[in-house]
Amino acid sequence: MDAAAAAAAQKRKRAEQEEEQAATDGLDVLDLRAAKRLLLGFERRLRDNLEARMKHPDDPARFADSELALHAETDRLRLLAGAPELFPDLVPLGLASSLSSLLTHENADLAAAAASLLADLTDSDDPSDLAGVQALADALVDANALDLLVHNLSRLSEADPDEAEAVHHSLAVLENLIDLRPHLADLVCDRTKVLRWLLARVKARDFEANKQYASEILAILLQNSPANQKRLGQMNGVDGLLQAVAMYKSRDPRTTDEGEMLENLFDCLCCVLMPLGNKERFVKAEGVELMIIIMKQKKSAYSSAIRTLDFAMTRFPPACERFVDVLGLKTAFAAFMGKIPVNKKNKNESYQEELEERIISLVASLFGGITKGSRRIRLLGKFVENECEKIDRLMELYIRYSDRVKAETERFESLDLDDLEMDDDERYNRKLEAGLYTLQLVALILGHIWHSGNSQMRTRIELLLRQNKLTKDDVKEILQGVPRQHRGPGWAGREGEGARADQGNHSRVVVMHRLPVAFHKMNP
Repeated sequence: MDAAAAAAAQKRKRAEQEEEQAATDGLDVLDLRAAKRLLLGFERRLRDNLEARMKHPDDPARFADSELALHAETDRLRLLAGAPELFPDLVPLGLASSLSSLLTHENADLAAAAASLLADLTDSDDPSDLAGVQALADALVDANALDLLVHNLSRLSEADPDEAEAVHHSLAVLENLIDLRPHLADLVCDRTKVLRWLLARVKARDFEANKQYASEILAILLQNSPANQKRLGQMNGVDGLLQAVAMYKSRDPRTTDEGEMLENLFDCLCCVLMPLGNKERFVKAEGVELMIIIMKQKKSAYSSAIRTLDFAMTRFPPACERFVDVLGLKTAFAAFMGKIPVNKKNKNESYQEELEERIISLVASLFGGITKGSRRIRLLGKFVENECEKIDRLMELYIRYSDRVKAETERFESLDLDDLEMDDDERYNRKLEAGLYTLQLVALILGHIWHSGNSQMRTRIELLLRQNKLTKDDVKEILQGVPRQHRGPGWAGREGEGARADQGNHSRVVVMHRLPVAFHKMNP
């Protein structure tokens, strides 16, 4: 009798489930009622599977059917991705908590299915969907989904193609959540070991899709977070990133995706070099030497090595001193003179221009970081070589960037700026984008050269100024023109700092170099 009753109950249960499935099958657009029915069906399957596992923990055959049913019900929940406006109503019913619990399932296939589903549910580019997706994101964080996702990264084996795909989906969920709530970049690194996992992943020798994705997520976590930059440095991350890029010191990436991964790694390296302590770690790990080797090899990482040195040497004299000590001046000034390797990548005009601005910034940092002694003499000596050809180059750059800034200024003056609603900061930033910042650096370098007192270099500067109908006062004016609000405290003897953003797959933060007052150095 008991067996018959149990069989009847099971039959009724299957009938109810089939009825629920029929009610939602074939729907293109969900309403709230149908969505609730979907969620209820999923939670019932999840509960049935957990009960079966508890009753028969040592007999997988007794809970295999329930896991197949749960997997099918999880797939059906993908219908919700088309109705994010319903998420705020579904979250209180357990949408986020149920899916988060599935991430911990002993069956890796079901955990993978949960990650795949969450990647779909949290991915939306439609602004009208933002409120609903954010509501789900907040509920997932409350349900401890961040910790569970990172835990899954460690337990999944990428040797299995299905589990490798699950790793990709887990990274996608992390990316989506951080995109929806940027403050989570700090939170996930504080609460989990995601930085350690990502660092180990990008250090792997072989290239594949998940290594590329890991490099991208790492860059996202570092780009606007001083806390994460410091965390990575404290776990030997600077050395780890140097190991990752060292694989390309004498070879180019084999594919476009591998090339993007290499750019991501250099983005990570530049971000992590913002804190002073990490600059010290970079020098100790022989990062300066590695970047010079990469430049000498003239492979595709050439410009990225210059960019990294630019970050490392900004406001950090020990890096500048190491650069001179390991004979980096010859390599740097070859680039300064425009002798750069030619390949498909650097034929682009914008690439050439960015590289030129980077090397100017690097030279300015050298002058700011090396103020006396034999290193200073060696640096100044580069501008005497070959009849002062580098001063000729410097003046060529000065004229070109000056003309660009003048053209932008004249364009502004021809417009009704009141209609543009631009304040002084915005106008100044537009001039920086037009080349004012680089022009100021060139003027600063000229000031340092003049201040050296070398008669040969002074004579050359005066000759070139006269030939271009300029005076020392024109150069002084470029530096004096920095608005007071951009000068920072102690302008007369200290440093100001600004920022700009590079464009790429994601935002790349770039630190501007110091601009101390140098115009007084050009007095006779």
